[in-house]
Amino acid sequence: MLGTGIIKGLIETGRNFIGSYHDPERLTTVQYPEEKLAPKENGRNFPILIFDGNDPQAGLRCVACQICEKECPPKCIYIVKSKDKKPDYIGKPQLYPAIFDIDVSVCMSCQICVEVCPFDAIKMDQEFELSRYDRFEGLLHHKTDLAKPNDYYRRIHPTEADEVDSRLAEEKVKAEAKAKADAEAKAKAAAVPKTAAPPAPAKTAEPATAPTTQPPGPESADAINAKPTETPGSAKVNPAPAESSTTNAAQSKVEVPPRRSAPGILPGQLSNETAAPTTSETSTRQDAEGTSPGPEAKP
Repeated sequence: MLGTGIIKGLIETGRNFIGSYHDPERLTTVQYPEEKLAPKENGRNFPILIFDGNDPQAGLRCVACQICEKECPPKCIYIVKSKDKKPDYIGKPQLYPAIFDIDVSVCMSCQICVEVCPFDAIKMDQEFELSRYDRFEGLLHHKTDLAKPNDYYRRIHPTEADEVDSRLAEEKVKAEAKAKADAEAKAKAAAVPKTAAPPAPAKTAEPATAPTTQPPGPESADAINAKPTETPGSAKVNPAPAESSTTNAAQSKVEVPPRRSAPGILPGQLSNETAAPTTSETSTRQDAEGTSPGPEAKP
């Protein structure tokens, strides 16, 4: 039938129109600000700082690491570190922010500061009624305005808060167990007496002989002037007499003419003659040396 879809659509519209007056499930608006709808658990608006306990100064989780300040895209976070330290939730001394400001007029609610925080100190709030007459100082939230207890965080984000609290509790138990083990180890080390090393044997000091300053006696003078004794077996070298130099000079001046073979005699026949010198050669050498021939040298 032509126009059936249009008729079905009009019937649905009329049902919703009539039900919006008396059916609570179809009422899409509330009388704000007298009536307010509860926000969703995963809803977020602007950052807040979480502290444990009742004192926001002593239990603040933030340690002023300034990671959120560096990672913030619009640069709306301003942090100044403290000069001293205070113990954190596990008892470890940590710095804390002396100044922590957030300009909510610049904040874009990106939640990057929450994701990069390693101490679960900054979380997203669900508060949205932040209208102020002063648009500058009124929208600049200081540390006292940002600090919220952990109970408030559990009320607006119960699932996420349970996970964070369980993880922090486990870390605290591990830290306490480690501190206890270290204390017991130190106590045992202090209780055990240290074994003293055996003393080293004392060295006997040799008496030092002082140098004598007395003049040497006659015995020492004789020992100094005594000639060194010759060791047995040492060869004595007698200096050559002066005559030997004259003899060597005379021998160097005597020139013996070469002998020539007689004609008709082969060179091989002179071997017997050259073995024994002649009488004339012997006399010539003795005259050069200045010695007279003995009875054996006469012909």
